[in-house]
Amino acid sequence: MNRICTIDQTIIGLHHPLAVVAGPCTLESLEMGVTVGKHCKAVCEAAGLPYIFKASFDKANRSSISSKRGIGIEQGLGHFAAIKQELGVPTTTDIHAPEQAEAIAAIVDLIQIPAFLCRQTDLVVASAQACKAHNRALNIKKGQFLSPGEMIGPIRKATEAGCNNIMLTERGTFFGYHRLVNDFIGIADMMELDCSAFTDQGSPPICFDVTHSTQLPGSGEQTGGRPDRALQLAKAATAIGVHALFIECHPNPKEAWSDGATQLNFEDFERVITQAAAIRSAL
Repeated sequence: MNRICTIDQTIIGLHHPLAVVAGPCTLESLEMGVTVGKHCKAVCEAAGLPYIFKASFDKANRSSISSKRGIGIEQGLGHFAAIKQELGVPTTTDIHAPEQAEAIAAIVDLIQIPAFLCRQTDLVVASAQACKAHNRALNIKKGQFLSPGEMIGPIRKATEAGCNNIMLTERGTFFGYHRLVNDFIGIADMMELDCSAFTDQGSPPICFDVTHSTQLPGSGEQTGGRPDRALQLAKAATAIGVHALFIECHPNPKEAWSDGATQLNFEDFERVITQAAAIRSAL
């Protein structure tokens, strides 16, 4: 049995439309967030796909101490509330410390556990408890250092902390020469995780992180990327049946505060969504 993940009014899971989680890597300003969100929403609506706005108020994991971090949690959550009201879509952002969970869950519909932090018990438990208290959803990104089967651990922690409204995100696995590699056999395995030892809810739906999977880690003070391969990855992930796509999009990626080497411009985002929607329809 497979569970669903409900994000506001959007349902993610088997027999439901392919969902799209998209937006800028960093929430650089309210105006920019609204601009990107409006474009992503329009593209997804035209393709018949539900849309969830994403951005980060803080980028705690940077290659350099001098890299821009973001606008901070207080201003960031204010912007998320405004974007949700303006666009009428669910929102999501990442969390970095347990003490942030309550404030984020009060505003944002989906709390995201970053990949590098997916084994941090206090963070997972605090996020799960806040999601339960505010009727929110929890997205746990799979660490690049974990096998698909090891994601049972974070799922169990969140479930035992009271949250069954969970989604997992695949974002690539570290490889030997500064590349992330997507294991599609592993993704299929993750869609069929046996959670029966601690819940009758079944395995969570799976989201595929398209743009972070194109990263080239270890490329210097700024992580490199291959955004030209985003379309192929999105098509492959949609074809094997993932339940959602995660894509970072920016009006001018070269000027982005973070992940400029992997974010998609508006034209490429539309191309990816249009072709993914066609594949999902064919399935």
